[in-house]
Amino acid sequence: MIQKFKHTIKKEIVFYLLTLLALALIMHIDLLSDPFSRLQTMQEKGNYTHPFLYSFFVYFIILVLRKIIDFVMGIFEKKTD
Repeated sequence: MIQKFKHTIKKEIVFYLLTLLALALIMHIDLLSDPFSRLQTMQEKGNYTHPFLYSFFVYFIILVLRKIIDFVMGIFEKKTD
């Protein structure tokens, strides 16, 4: 039971971090060419939390959609009891 929980948490953390990375690269394409200047700009403006908040909102929407799809698929699965 605990192993399954740990596996699920690890999977969701990886999924969140991939969402964070994808959104960062989509919103700030200059991260690929000059990441230092982007990080310096972020430090000067003091806006450290907005990437995490945006990623959380997108992650949450995707999580809800995944759970709805899992629920619907569970309804249509054949019971093998």
